[in-house]
Amino acid sequence: MTCPPLARLGSATSTASRRVWRTSATLAPPTSTAPLPPSSFSSPLSRAAQVSRHFSSASPNMSYSVRKIGSPYTLEHRVFVEKDGVPVSPFHDIPLYANEQQTILNMVVEIPRWTNAKQEISKDDFLNPIKQDTKKGKLRFVRNCFPHKGYLWNYGAFPRTWEDPNSVHPETKAKGDNDPLDVCEIGELVGYTGQVKQVKVLGVMALIDEEETDWKIIVIDVNDPLAPKLNDIEDVERQLPGLMRATNEWFRIYKIPDGKPENQFAFSGECKNKKYAEDVIRECSDAWEKLVTGKTPRGDISLANTTVENSADRVDQAQLAAIPRNETLPPAPIDGSIDKWFFISGAAV
Repeated sequence: MTCPPLARLGSATSTASRRVWRTSATLAPPTSTAPLPPSSFSSPLSRAAQVSRHFSSASPNMSYSVRKIGSPYTLEHRVFVEKDGVPVSPFHDIPLYANEQQTILNMVVEIPRWTNAKQEISKDDFLNPIKQDTKKGKLRFVRNCFPHKGYLWNYGAFPRTWEDPNSVHPETKAKGDNDPLDVCEIGELVGYTGQVKQVKVLGVMALIDEEETDWKIIVIDVNDPLAPKLNDIEDVERQLPGLMRATNEWFRIYKIPDGKPENQFAFSGECKNKKYAEDVIRECSDAWEKLVTGKTPRGDISLANTTVENSADRVDQAQLAAIPRNETLPPAPIDGSIDKWFFISGAAV
């Protein structure tokens, strides 16, 4: 399925010369399944599923919650994911697969739909809590590129995956971005930061961001009313016409208001199908296995975990007890400019 940008940009016009108009208009935001029994079903994800089971001592029936530290929109704010009230790493402890047939996956929501704060799993912090990204000591927000408000989907990551920066993908010709796999969940319900959703895979886009491969896996919450009708990327256009074109356009232009050039895509913006996405997931799961077992240098990544068998980085109860208790604090005020619309020359409604 090819997802062309909503507006084709003339090749004679450089990205740097594109005009960005601002307006002071303020926007108001629009208002687990049980594991299936084992079977002989064969899937290209089988190897990764076996790895997930090997490294996990957790039960497939899991109850996840969040522990919030500090006020939202502050440098101190952290969202820890808990399993049965005990903090865990959303990077290393949550199994990638939610059922034995490898058809349902766990995703961790970092950024709820229609919000602007750029939150992400912190790779270098103990137990990898979710926190707001910063640049030069300032909190980062994505701008509203007309007609969009914040992120178009529930945006998050797959646990136990890693885009290896030491490996060049043979088709994108670019290295991994050193992060867990990014996930765009297109269901109708708005999630919350730290939520663990059960999803099924539909397809994948390949963004080339600052010369790195940045995969965007497209998924649907298995409990969404449309989930039975969405089984591959072609189904998305039939059931949700225009969404994938808008997704392509959003990723292409969202950095322009901050003075950066538009992003580029591998495969001429083509949305690859479910099978291709499953192959990407398997590769990134294998890369995570090598990372957590020390076969790949960790760099600044924290591998602290509570469930990975035979891990030298497995934490004890004393370390977990040092994590502050949950705090219910009001969000800090944010600059009103975050709600402004930016009109991008060359983008279409």
